[in-house]
Amino acid sequence: MKVFVYGGSGLVGGHLVTELLNGGHEVFAGSRKPETQKATSNLHWVFADSSELTKGLEVLEKVDAAYFLSPPGQTNQYEILSPWIEKAKQVGLKKLVLMTAMGVDHAPPEAPFRKTEILLEGAGIPWNIIRPNWFMQNFHTFWIAGIKQDGKIYFPGGSAKTSFIDARDIASVAAVLLTSSKNDNQAFTLTGPESIDHNEAANHLTKVSGKTIGYVDVDPKVFESSLVSAGLTKDYAAFLVMIAGALKEGFASPILDTVKTLTGKDPLSFAQYAKDNAGAWK
Repeated sequence: MKVFVYGGSGLVGGHLVTELLNGGHEVFAGSRKPETQKATSNLHWVFADSSELTKGLEVLEKVDAAYFLSPPGQTNQYEILSPWIEKAKQVGLKKLVLMTAMGVDHAPPEAPFRKTEILLEGAGIPWNIIRPNWFMQNFHTFWIAGIKQDGKIYFPGGSAKTSFIDARDIASVAAVLLTSSKNDNQAFTLTGPESIDHNEAANHLTKVSGKTIGYVDVDPKVFESSLVSAGLTKDYAAFLVMIAGALKEGFASPILDTVKTLTGKDPLSFAQYAKDNAGAWK
């Protein structure tokens, strides 16, 4: 199959590109700077950038299926992806997989993520929506500054448990859904295999890094300003604070067996994630 992956050099996108290539598929991967990426006979880099909304859409004329997500740090998913979904509809794609986030099905219809889901559901082409929980990978990306500087995870999560998911499992699910039709027109919430709180997460990081890492349940306003000073937009920082509030109230704790059901393999544990990324916190 020929598959387009929006954000092909991103976290989930990168793993997804690898999975698809390993499965013998031809991949067209979207990037802001396709000329800087390494192409192979089965991997073609093409232009796709959220700042140029209508540039690059023609790649959808060459593929059977496509994977879309909102670029990290952007909340206007509808604005960014609606031209792509309209183009997919026009060319009659065989499958479109959209990644949003856990809980989006409960958001008001005008919220950008839900609005994008509704557009896809009504597009008249086979679709899947995946709604992952909080990524394990946030601990060595978004929250890394506090860990490196102070040995602290700063997050307004209280003592709530979260069924964190590894981005590699999200990619595995996406690969299965893109290349088969047996689960067409369904949405799936994706979680990891266990639900842990941020103190337990800190213990895992301590164990693998050899340095003491703790958790500080920070005030949401302090969290928001630290995200802005780390370079995130005010909009996106406010969005993270809002979904962190839902986590603190326990909405991110359910454990589902979706990853196992769809891929046939158990989702990765937080301990495994920590072990695989130990170098990040040393």
